[in-house]
Amino acid sequence: MHTVAPDPGTASAGWQPICPLAEIWLNTGVCALVQGRQIAIFHLPDGRLFAIDNYDPKSCANVLSRGILGDIAGEPVVASPIYKQHYQLRTGTCMEDEAITLRTYTVEVRDGVVWINV
Repeated sequence: MHTVAPDPGTASAGWQPICPLAEIWLNTGVCALVQGRQIAIFHLPDGRLFAIDNYDPKSCANVLSRGILGDIAGEPVVASPIYKQHYQLRTGTCMEDEAITLRTYTVEVRDGVVWINV
C-alpha cells in the first residue's frame, strides 16, 4: 500500500501524488492510503485509470484493489475478491445491488506520476 502525506502545494485543489505510473501494472489495482482513506487505483489494459474506495461494504473489508478487473456489457468493473460483487469503475455502483455506491475519484497522470483528486 502506498501512503501519501498531503502535499501543501496542492492540498487546496485536493490533488495528491500517488506513485509513478510504472508501479501500477496493466490490468491490476493498487491501494493507496490518502488522508486516512484507502483508495483502490486500477490500471486497465487499454491504459485508462480509475479510482474507487477500497472498502467492500458486502464483506466489510478493504480488499477491492485485489479484485479482478473486467467488463460487463462494455462497462469496466472490478469483482470483489471475497463475494464477487461487481463494482462499476466509472460510478462506483454495485451491479448486484444498485443501492450500494462507492466513492469514485478523478485520476490523471502528470509527468509519469499518478495523481488523485481527493
